[in-house]
Amino acid sequence: MADTEIDEPRDGESQEKRGFSVVAILGLTSVLAIAWLLWSGLYKPHLLFLGAVSCGLSALLAVRMGFFETRPILHMLHRLPLYWAWLLKEIVKSSWEVATVVLSRDLKHSPTIVDFEAEPKSEMGQVILGNSITLTPGTITLDIHKGRLVVHCLTREGAEALKEGEMGRRVAALESK
Repeated sequence: MADTEIDEPRDGESQEKRGFSVVAILGLTSVLAIAWLLWSGLYKPHLLFLGAVSCGLSALLAVRMGFFETRPILHMLHRLPLYWAWLLKEIVKSSWEVATVVLSRDLKHSPTIVDFEAEPKSEMGQVILGNSITLTPGTITLDIHKGRLVVHCLTREGAEALKEGEMGRRVAALESK
């Protein structure tokens, strides 16, 4: 019995003992509160109260969704800034390509739908990949199901670049331990 998993609760065992960390929940609530304060710029008592309620409800929703049971993103935190920098470069590059296609006289677009296996194997990695694809102009992730992504691309060249898998490799490297 000494080798029981933390995530498998026994009858009557509290969520705290199942691996829920009060520190993690308070950390998320704090990050949400700081983001809310910085982005809203409104510091009236009534609005501060509503912001605090909103952050608390968001943290409660995260607990109910099981976010703290897996802690999938914590090991990625130190790699995220480099990934974001690379993604920003890709967004700028894609924006230029889309602008070139849309503003050209002959409108050389060739809408294409591609279906491919996601390189990241975790759900979190697949969601990051799908969102990253959607953030780059000229592509949108239509579906993610059982490790397969369906993506609409504005051009065939964009579809080919996507199938080469650079973004998938980077997301897989981001989630590796």
